[in-house]
Order: sequence, then structure tokens, then C-alpha cells
Amino acid sequence: MLESLHPEHGGMGEPFKNLAWDDFRLVKAIADAKSLPAAAERLGINHSTVFRRLRQIETSLGVALFERHRVGYVPTAGGEEMVALADRLDEDITAFTRKVSGRELSPAGELRVTTNDSLLVHLLTPLFAAFLRQCPDMRLDIVLSNQPLNLSKRDADVAIRATDNPPEILVGRRAARIAWALYGRAVDFPDPAGVRIEHLFERPWVSLGDDLSTMKAVRFVREHVAPERIVYRTNTVLGLGDAVEAGIGIGHLPCFIADTRPTLIRLAAPDPELSADLWLLTHPDLRHAPRVRIFLDFMAAEIAKQRKLIEGALAIGSGPS
Repeated sequence: MLESLHPEHGGMGEPFKNLAWDDFRLVKAIADAKSLPAAAERLGINHSTVFRRLRQIETSLGVALFERHRVGYVPTAGGEEMVALADRLDEDITAFTRKVSGRELSPAGELRVTTNDSLLVHLLTPLFAAFLRQCPDMRLDIVLSNQPLNLSKRDADVAIRATDNPPEILVGRRAARIAWALYGRAVDFPDPAGVRIEHLFERPWVSLGDDLSTMKAVRFVREHVAPERIVYRTNTVLGLGDAVEAGIGIGHLPCFIADTRPTLIRLAAPDPELSADLWLLTHPDLRHAPRVRIFLDFMAAEIAKQRKLIEGALAIGSGPS
């Protein structure tokens, strides 16, 4: 506590609230320069202004901040405390200026993000790690769900979803278009270019379960593949990729999952009818919150770097078109 500047000392009361940063700068300049003319030169003002303003500050505080000695102006105990506080303020202001120079303030706090398991495992986790390195005061709470959570009820702050129909009550941006293609094991298809599409329907297939029947890939299999050929179903895209890789059957997969697996190969070009938009969504009330805004900006920029993979332009191998 600045005891000598406390209201109980010297009768100082309400005027203390009127101190400005310039008052601290002036007192610090006098202490550093040890004379009023030299302090005035540092501050870019005239000598009489420094003298008058010092007297006003001392009157307002009810204490003397300096004593005249042969060596010049020497701070009193109260003056030393004010100079010390001025030093701390100067350091804080300098740090703040450096922090915001050329970039936004680093946000702090927790951000709850909902997404699905396949996006998390195959795309988002490294991006989340990079975000936390850039914003070390942030914390991410990841909620996995294949069903959209209610952002209006604050189930989450941000949703990262693959959908062509984002909820109208949410706002956000389309980050990429997720491509899907038909894949099988490379060992089972040494010459994918020679594969006839009609022959593929005679093979075992894997598919997503009926609880994901609204997905385009599920509808395609239901409409084109005989039920007895669908030998394996799962309710997660994550498990679907493992099933194809295990040789259970052929199936449609997002390119960003399958094209990173050397054991898999495309049996057909990506089908535009199966693709879906990748959205970054939030509630309108949160869109301008610094922690939400910087997260959305960061994720959009990082996903853009992965767009060729997400949109199916980086295939390891491909079959007939």
C-alpha cells in the first residue's frame, strides 16, 4: 500500500481519483532528471508548466513529493512510492503496446467446441494444438457429437460441422468442401484403373448405419447396393475407414481420411453429389467475443491450408473416373 499517499495521511481524499497517467509521467521525469528544466525538456513542455503541475499534484495529494537539495530535486517517501508506481505503469503500458502491435490481444478463458470424432481425429486435433500454442491463455473443451448441439442453450460456443444446411439461427463461415470417394484396399485392387464400376456392386460393402441415413453416402449405398452386399455398418465415419482398411468391404470415405492411408486406394473419382460443406459456426451473440472471433479466424486460416486434402486434390492413388 502507498501509505504516504493514503487518504488518512495528509488529508488526501477524493482528489486522488483525479490523478492521470500524465501526472505519474511528470513526477517520474522530475525524479529521473533531478531538475524541473531537464524534466520539462524530456516531456516536451515548458519549465513553468512542470512547476505549476507539480504544485497542483502535491496540493491534490496533500503531501510533498520532492525536496530541494544541492544535487537537485530528491523524492520524498511519498514521491518515491509514486515514482515506483509510475515505473510499473510504464512497464505495463509498454508490454500492452508491444502485445497489440500488429496483432490482436491474446484472448483468455475457456471455449467449448463441438465437432464429430472423424473431424477431430483426422483433421482438427493438430489445429487445436497450434491454436493453444498461439493463445496459451485459452482452454478448449471439446464435445464430441454427431448430432448438432444447441448453441442457443450454450451447449457449446462453436460448432465445427459437415453440413449443407447449417441452422439458420447460427452464424459462421464455410471453410471448405469435404469430398467423398469410393475406396478399397490397395492390395485388393492392384489395377484400380481397370476396375469396372458395375463390378464393384458385386463386392462386399461397408456403410454408415441407419441413424446417419440423412448423409448422402448412406443414401447412395441404400439406393445402389443390394442389402445382402452390405456386410458391415457402423455409426461413425471413424470406424468406417478402419473397416475398409481391414478388408471387410469397399465403401465411401471422406478424402481427407482415406487419402492419408497408403493401404487404401480410390476406386472412383470423388463424387460431387456426396460432398458436404465444412462450417465453423457460433451463436450471433458470441460472434464478436474476442475468444470466439480469434478462434474462428485461426481455424479458417488453418483449414484453408488443408483445403486440397479436404477437397480431394491430394490422392495417393485413384481409380477410374
